[in-house]
Amino acid sequence: MNIGLRWYCTRLHVAVVCRTTMLEAGQKAPSFKARIQDGTEVSLENILSEGSGLVLFFYPKDSTPGCTREACDFRDAYEIFRSAGYRVMGVSKDSAKSHVRFSENNQLQFDLIVDEDLKVQEAYGVWREKTNYGKTYMGTVRSTFVIDSEGIISIAKYNVRAAGHVERVATEMGIIVED
Repeated sequence: MNIGLRWYCTRLHVAVVCRTTMLEAGQKAPSFKARIQDGTEVSLENILSEGSGLVLFFYPKDSTPGCTREACDFRDAYEIFRSAGYRVMGVSKDSAKSHVRFSENNQLQFDLIVDEDLKVQEAYGVWREKTNYGKTYMGTVRSTFVIDSEGIISIAKYNVRAAGHVERVATEMGIIVED
């Protein structure tokens, strides 16, 4: 496990250390319990008990161009992942109402985890300090984890680009995605 330490100053110039955990292939996936867009509670253990693996992707915000592209790419490859024995789920800090709208507008056939308290994102190390146009802030780093049916991470990708990402993950999994 890689643990990066980052120092930054608050407005009072007090040094604070921020621990960032990066998960790697071969590690046990962090357990989670969360609600999906319809209010149903899900957990990693329940998903894995169904005998399927999980493709868990984290994205910054519903209905933004990059996030929409990534979600639609997962939508288009959904049946291929399912036939390979994997469930697909997306995670962001958006509300259930936002997730429902995003899912309906894009005909997503997979569930979206509501992570307003950031517990799932923090467990997977995707809630991080980001810099955009010189501004530093905390946000979701677009990331994907492939978890096998035993709960072991087989693929861990941080800071990915939306374009072509789903195809790259499928290829790494040994799954062929046709256009």
